Amino acid sequence: MAASDSELIHFTNCRLAIGSELRQQDLWVNASTGKIVDAQAAFYNRGATSLQKIDLEGRILAAGFIECQLNGGYGFDFSVPSDKYVEEFQSVNRKLVQTGVTSYLPTLTSQRPEVYKKVLPLLAPRSKREPGAGAEPLGTHCEGPFLSNKKPGIHAPAVLQQHASINALEDCYDKENLKPSVIRKITLAPELDSSGKGEVVSWLVSKGIIASIGHTAASNEEAQHAVLAGASMVTHMFNAMPQPHHRDIGVFGLLGEVHSKNSDRATHFQTDAQRRPYFGLITDGVHVAPNMCAIAYKAHPEGCIVVTDSLHVLGLEDGIYAWPNGGQIRKSGSRCTSLDGKTLAGASATLDQCVSNLIKWTGVSIAEGLKTVTEHPAKLLGLEGVKGDLRIGADADLVILSEMGEGDLWRLNVDEVWKFGVNVFSSQRVENDRPRL
Repeated sequence: MAASDSELIHFTNCRLAIGSELRQQDLWVNASTGKIVDAQAAFYNRGATSLQKIDLEGRILAAGFIECQLNGGYGFDFSVPSDKYVEEFQSVNRKLVQTGVTSYLPTLTSQRPEVYKKVLPLLAPRSKREPGAGAEPLGTHCEGPFLSNKKPGIHAPAVLQQHASINALEDCYDKENLKPSVIRKITLAPELDSSGKGEVVSWLVSKGIIASIGHTAASNEEAQHAVLAGASMVTHMFNAMPQPHHRDIGVFGLLGEVHSKNSDRATHFQTDAQRRPYFGLITDGVHVAPNMCAIAYKAHPEGCIVVTDSLHVLGLEDGIYAWPNGGQIRKSGSRCTSLDGKTLAGASATLDQCVSNLIKWTGVSIAEGLKTVTEHPAKLLGLEGVKGDLRIGADADLVILSEMGEGDLWRLNVDEVWKFGVNVFSSQRVENDRPRL
């Protein structure tokens, strides 16, 4: 069916984040289908005139950001059931788009089974394409409770489970929730697998659920074994795990190569995409030193996924706030710690801030840096060509960015966000009549 002139939106005079560099190129969107369309087929050949020609005045047009680890925000914690849970969850979704995030994995921290069973169905992806609903949940990330009590971070030791088995996971999360339409990713410490053979990881992968290594005391060999079993991600690299040493590189060594016990030579991940894991990196300037972020990125650039790990205190003033499993945390800028200041407790940074930091610290091009919040998470989630890029046929989830400041003060600023071809956020008033909420 030909696109009518009431459906097409034409973005012009923009720099598209495609490939490794920004391209001077126009983009067409069908506002009716919410998809990116082929200009030749939908415009020139069919003789349609666009609904609106939008001059971006040289600004950057990128795919909408995908956040893979967000614990809450704006006063709401995904791990805390309440009578207004759905209402507050929806409010976070609408506010989150202001940071450029159009899709994400709401994250639940380590909790008792009754919390997962109550909350998980409420966080499931929406059944309809609703631009006005804000950022789109893509399934839940369960960070725990199968985490090492040697590396709990801020997770409450009392709720951690130290034996991971298929039955234990079914009892904890509820058998009906163990499917990618509800749980998209589970972070666990692989050394807790009761089988000792990677059976839990293999089982999760067989169900279409991403297994991620995190909050672990695993050796490099144990981590390798988990990857060979199917683990495809490392949760917040460097945090809550043994630190790399020149004779014992630990989990960080997964970014190089793995040795299979069935082979006398290294299996290089570059030739085996399933076995070279993606890795989350919190680039808020607090969790990982800038130089260490650069080292990790350059070790495996195509696997880097920038995350915030932000808490319910995102968007709130500095101060002391309750933590879901008891106790309190202290927020100071983007830094969140236990009340005594000894343990990091997630963050309160935004994804646009974090990806700006990565670009500064690594010196990569803007387009390459943006892949860490678009193309890379889309591939991890099996959504390549649907989310996270500007290819024809992809969802028209878009973010318009401008560059601000110079040197250490340089950053990307989110000017506008579009969801399914509808403008859902603008940082300033515009005169031309664009599709609005």
